[in-house]
Amino acid sequence: MPSTRKERTAMTSRGSRDHDHEHDHTHDHAHGHAHFHGHHHQAHHGHSHHGHSHEVSREGNRKGLTLALLITGGIMVLEFIGGIATNSLALISDSGHMLSDAAALLLSLVAIRLAARPASHSKTYGFYRFEILAALFNGLVLFAIAAYIVWEAVRRFAEPPEVAGGAMMAIAAVGLLANLASALALMRQGDVKNNVNLRSAYLHVLGDALGSVGAIAAGVLMAAFGWYAADPIVSVLVSLLILRSAWGVVRHTLHVLMEGTPLSVDRARVQEALTEIEGVTDVHDLHIWTITSGFDAVSCHLRTDGQGDTQAVLRQALKILEERFFLKHATVQVESPDIDHGDTCR
Repeated sequence: MPSTRKERTAMTSRGSRDHDHEHDHTHDHAHGHAHFHGHHHQAHHGHSHHGHSHEVSREGNRKGLTLALLITGGIMVLEFIGGIATNSLALISDSGHMLSDAAALLLSLVAIRLAARPASHSKTYGFYRFEILAALFNGLVLFAIAAYIVWEAVRRFAEPPEVAGGAMMAIAAVGLLANLASALALMRQGDVKNNVNLRSAYLHVLGDALGSVGAIAAGVLMAAFGWYAADPIVSVLVSLLILRSAWGVVRHTLHVLMEGTPLSVDRARVQEALTEIEGVTDVHDLHIWTITSGFDAVSCHLRTDGQGDTQAVLRQALKILEERFFLKHATVQVESPDIDHGDTCR
């Protein structure tokens, strides 16, 4: 492809993230950096990287997750053995719920470790997507656990077995205390407010606490009134909690893998805000997607009227994306009015 004009690249670096990489390649694609452009126009590219500050929170997140994982795993084993010993499906179902939460906690730990690995030429975003793939697998496993619990509960409705309500309550009470301890560990050690992974793990632990409360309630009904149907009823309620969590996880991960626009971002508002920049006549090829939880990216082309300072347009666009929409990983191409892309994705 003949080159008529060498494009200038505006590179804005705001902080650094483990995925930072050098744009030193040379090719004829319109999104390249520091290369000869094939169109008869001058394009300006802005690439803004902004990293999250992990220096303080990363170690705290790891400690909080590790402590919560140890507590959750221990109580999961206790409830499973206790459920078999007392013949309580409610305890077994709650231990299944805790298994899913232990997997979620482990997933967050692995994701933190993998996120620290630098990007490579073959994996330019690093290993952030591992978190999404593992979360999808975890969500599918949750569906299987919930299906088994419902199947077993239906069988017990027809012929409710006798359950040791007193022992069941004692084990469930220990589980409740452990869940509250795990939640406290995540709150004190980790960044529950700002870190999506930690907040998700925290909500999982709170869901476990609700399951333990349900098991205690079933134990009271069986010990006080001999109403053994309470055990499968509570089990179904716990399975519904699991299904709700599973559906949320699967839906979110599939949306991310399909490169869907993040739910926290209004694409129409982003396009409108960029169009309002002085000198911009058209916004096209606007794509907003999620790399992993808490790491969104955006790329777009801005066509100008050719009258103003394109570098000023670029700086204003990057500022809007970061400050108004919190899109800190941005690639913006500013184009002159004579470019013709033909069919563009709008």
